[in-house]
Amino acid sequence: MTTDAKHAEHSPRISVAEVAPDVYQAMVRLDAASRTGLDPVLLELVRIRASQINHCAFCLDMHSRDALAAGESVERIVQLSAWEESRHFYTEKEIAAIELTEAVTVLTDGFVPDEVYARAAAHFDEPELARLITAITVINAWNRFGVTGRLAPGHYTPGSHSRSH
Repeated sequence: MTTDAKHAEHSPRISVAEVAPDVYQAMVRLDAASRTGLDPVLLELVRIRASQINHCAFCLDMHSRDALAAGESVERIVQLSAWEESRHFYTEKEIAAIELTEAVTVLTDGFVPDEVYARAAAHFDEPELARLITAITVINAWNRFGVTGRLAPGHYTPGSHSRSH
């Protein structure tokens, strides 16, 4: 990563892990529980898409690297921000998860549309769907910690953190 005086990396504002370790550990446990039984690559796609929407550079960096380490292609990661125009890169199950991610992440209408929920429910059994909804909720919480704390991207190595958000 290159920087110059004009575009120096900003300093983090706060580290929840350091100043509220009990909260951080509770999030880590919720994150781990939500992942159980979900396809790791699909999970990374969901995490990347939510992080794109929420503009969380730290989580985008982390989950793009984790996705690559899990065998995801650069092409599918790059196309994710324009998935509606690149549907042929993704399975129907992945599209249902991405649509649900967007609906849960952006609650501007105050609800998740029935048709989006129904498409997800058609591809995931109830326990999987509950964990997917929880995983989407958790990445949104991590994004808010990252954005508010101004966590800087560019330093993550897959497997280097005790958390996997």
